[in-house]
Amino acid sequence: MTKIFLYLVIVLSAVFHEYAHGWAAYQLGDSTAKDQGRLTLNPFAHLDLFGTVIIPLLLLFTSGAFFGWAKPVPYNPYNLKDKKYGTLKVAAAGPGVNILIALFLGLILRFFSVWIIKYNASLPGFIGLVVYVNIFLALFNLIPFPPLDGSKIFASLFPRQWNYLAQLGPIGIFLAFFIAYFFLSPLANFLFNLIIGQSFLF
Repeated sequence: MTKIFLYLVIVLSAVFHEYAHGWAAYQLGDSTAKDQGRLTLNPFAHLDLFGTVIIPLLLLFTSGAFFGWAKPVPYNPYNLKDKKYGTLKVAAAGPGVNILIALFLGLILRFFSVWIIKYNASLPGFIGLVVYVNIFLALFNLIPFPPLDGSKIFASLFPRQWNYLAQLGPIGIFLAFFIAYFFLSPLANFLFNLIIGQSFLF
């Protein structure tokens, strides 16, 4: 049951992530996502066979680890009204919405956990799982290696230095996995406990 719930959390968190990219692009003048039917929270519009189905389920039921992604939402940077930082804003919207979800639910857990437990003793654990997944998803996507969102943010802020990172090509995603495996969990745990204000066990 917990693994199925975790899978659903991953999928829905990735859907919100991709929707935020499309929403930000639309607000900045690009309707590509809307025109292609991707400016929606309908999970089926964002499903990626490998990233949303095969890999998450395989990892969950073999190693207990979680990872996944949705089909990237398309946008045309040339249509953005903000030519200088438009790409940065679109890229930051995805991790940004995951952070907002984590903060919103995490603060509810922090201040109302006593009442939540009285209503349903297992509910805090499920809410905590949603918070943690969204923190981890945001952190992973902020890693500045292509093709992650962090690479677009880094390229907008540091175009000269970006030339070196751009040369990594497909190696970048493997470096991102390495960083995620060895370094992101402690940072995610720290932020998780910082938000909810206590040591929390699922």
